[in-house]
Amino acid sequence: MSSLSTSKTAPLQAMVIPVTPLRQNCSLLYCSETMQGAVVDPGGDIPAILDAIAKKQISIEKILITHGHFDHCGGAAALSRILDCPIIGPNKADQFWIDQIPENARQYGFEGEVFSPDQWLEDKDEITIGHQCLIVRHCPGHTPGHVVFYNADSHLAVVGDVLFRNSIGRSDFTGGDHNALIKSIIEKLWPMGRDTAFIPGHGRPSTFGTERDHNPFIADTGLVP
Repeated sequence: MSSLSTSKTAPLQAMVIPVTPLRQNCSLLYCSETMQGAVVDPGGDIPAILDAIAKKQISIEKILITHGHFDHCGGAAALSRILDCPIIGPNKADQFWIDQIPENARQYGFEGEVFSPDQWLEDKDEITIGHQCLIVRHCPGHTPGHVVFYNADSHLAVVGDVLFRNSIGRSDFTGGDHNALIKSIIEKLWPMGRDTAFIPGHGRPSTFGTERDHNPFIADTGLVP
């Protein structure tokens, strides 16, 4: 478990909790002024997530989902019941992945539940966490309904499995599209700014500037904004 933010005084703070055998980055986002927060991508290991919430004394308002793969949302239904809060996201195009959660989770030796989001998300939707706002960007390619959450005030994004440090998301799953993935990165992520830090779905955080300079899959070629 580790904290991440652009600074200790950033208005939106983040804590990363790797969960499930796949070490998926579940994130706690919280408003530093109100201590109201959201859990992003609770794939499993609910006790670890609850422990982190309790230690930080965060009041969780909602659960946010980037996409429908089981390691990102297999624990959403259980956590929603425990915290009595809504599940928001992803885009409705990932419904078929959500429907497969129990079967796919069993293949990796753990449990996951199907759920019905209280709200599906569309591009440019806005979500509040305390006094902070997250902008939603629909970023298909890894899955057709993948979304990304961006807070401009803290220069922070949670990108799920769209982009990683020195890599990009897989596009060989059902509904994946490599060209759409590259387009999502170029047209939706890069305009957020080179100094924006991002939390990927797996592995260590990075910045968009670092990936534009060094990521072998997506480094700048002069064709991006």
